[in-house]
Amino acid sequence: MGKGIFESKMDALDLIATGKLKRYFRATRKLDSPNIVSHITQRAAGKEPMFLEDSDYLLMLGLLKEISQDYELKVYAFCLMPNHIHLLMAPKKKNLSDAMRDLFSRYAMKFNRKYERKGHLFGGPYRQALCFDDQYLLAASLYIHLNPVKASIVDEPAEYRWSSIGLYCNENAPKSFVDSNFVLGLLSGSDDTKSETYRKMLSSGIELNIGQVLEQEDAVEKFFLKVKSLFPRHFERIQQKKKIAQHSGIDLLVLEEIDDRIENMKKDGVFNRPESRKAKKYLIEQLVARGFKRGDISQRLGISRKTVYNILRSIE
Repeated sequence: MGKGIFESKMDALDLIATGKLKRYFRATRKLDSPNIVSHITQRAAGKEPMFLEDSDYLLMLGLLKEISQDYELKVYAFCLMPNHIHLLMAPKKKNLSDAMRDLFSRYAMKFNRKYERKGHLFGGPYRQALCFDDQYLLAASLYIHLNPVKASIVDEPAEYRWSSIGLYCNENAPKSFVDSNFVLGLLSGSDDTKSETYRKMLSSGIELNIGQVLEQEDAVEKFFLKVKSLFPRHFERIQQKKKIAQHSGIDLLVLEEIDDRIENMKKDGVFNRPESRKAKKYLIEQLVARGFKRGDISQRLGISRKTVYNILRSIE
């Protein structure tokens, strides 16, 4: 792909504000812009553990709390696994990269000093998946809290000590630097009802076969589609709230809407007509925003990679 909007050093939100960009096209660079909700993952190098004893988990939680306050980050969910971590958060300022660098470097320094080890603790830079719609946000939160069960560490999410699950399922949970209400607020009803619905979704999620996001980029997307099929009414109501759109200023179609549009265009026989190019361009923009690669987009739309490439270049 040639250089252009996808690799521009300009802030994507600045482009949207000036009308030069109608949708955010997620590039390989990490996005630091305020109010963008991200699912952050970081893993230990190789098969090395990231935490060896309770004090290590407590150290990471202490650093996370301190850095979230110093950098004004909103933390919505977390899960500390033995060899990787999940964070769901949004920065108030343009400083997410600095905050994550501070968090991971300080933890690695203290961990290495404690265990008299040398070398890299983490297996490369952290990974960032952007949450651009409410349904994906809820699915990401559920996915994060299901990790200990899927790893066969515990039988129920609520049994795991090193995650934010207690704030979601325990109405009497103490105050925390983690804001669980941002996600629970997507659900309808009283606080008790919201927690009960969340627990039901978690219980159903235990039975689902979900992939590992550290290995499969679309693992959360696939999980979202599965859990949505079990709770269609809840997700339909969530879709109408547009909480993420109001928070970030960016409004994207959910993946199911994109697939429905693709399928309808194919059924109507207009997908391969020249006049459908504008519609295909819009759908490709939506898929790129979710991090889909050219080959995945080609397969989803049923067009060649060259056609996808040409349409992407025309977006510039």
